[in-house]
Amino acid sequence: MENMELPPRPKLFDFHGVSMTHYFTDNWENIQNFQARPDDILIATYPKAGTTWVSYILDLLYFGQTAPERQTSLPIYERVPFLESDFHILPPGTELADKLSTSPRLIKTHLPVQLVPKSFWEQNCRIVYVARNAKDNAVSYFHFDRMNQAEPEPGDWNNFLQRFMDGKMVFGSWYDHVTGWWEKKQTHSKILYLFYEDMVEDTGRELDRLCSFLGLSPSTEEKERVRGGVQFDTMKKNSMANYSTDPVMDFKISPFMRKGKVGDWKNHFTVAQSEQFDEDYKKKMENTQLRFRTTI
Repeated sequence: MENMELPPRPKLFDFHGVSMTHYFTDNWENIQNFQARPDDILIATYPKAGTTWVSYILDLLYFGQTAPERQTSLPIYERVPFLESDFHILPPGTELADKLSTSPRLIKTHLPVQLVPKSFWEQNCRIVYVARNAKDNAVSYFHFDRMNQAEPEPGDWNNFLQRFMDGKMVFGSWYDHVTGWWEKKQTHSKILYLFYEDMVEDTGRELDRLCSFLGLSPSTEEKERVRGGVQFDTMKKNSMANYSTDPVMDFKISPFMRKGKVGDWKNHFTVAQSEQFDEDYKKKMENTQLRFRTTI
């Protein structure tokens, strides 16, 4: 694996009004025609907002006891396929999802709401969306892009931040993404909208919300076991959850799971950057009721 020749980093291009790279559009026809099942659970997020965390929580809730061997033998990206991915080193996400033998199938996506395959709506699937405050999300995305060869070159932090504000990121604008899904939730009862900050603040409470949304009633011990297993430091050490087995990620630059904190943005933003960001943020978010916390 070490000496595998990695392809050059991909370039961003506009795809149906959203910035994308070929890794997420190469398999587009199969993505759009993907056949969801009524019991599928879609985990949707903007990149670096807690996707793996929620995937792991759901995987433990559903299969932690019935199929414990999954936890030690299969990396999370095979247990919870990434629907629109086509990295050419694994089968495309649609194929991995079709091959899942679990019920429910847990499937992850970073697609903005308007690009989600229509069968998920037709089948009235349950969808768990996780949103993370823009400042921490931007910092996390920056470190991710530094270490992930399948992402465009991040450039320096200042330029990256400007690009983030301009929505020139893979999967488009953070602002459009979080508000698009928030609006959809107002008309679609099967979306649970979670906040990363709430999960950090009180994992047990958010676990209860998840269980009630999914109609699960695990015992107190079972819930405790899940809560313990999904603590950041436990997951970070777990090679089946931390992506260390993925050849496109260079952990020498930065680990996939870096800090998992709320408020780490303060270690990256200068005062000027923060002020400029806040001003721009107010404009972009003035027409939504959606509110985020940048500290807890």
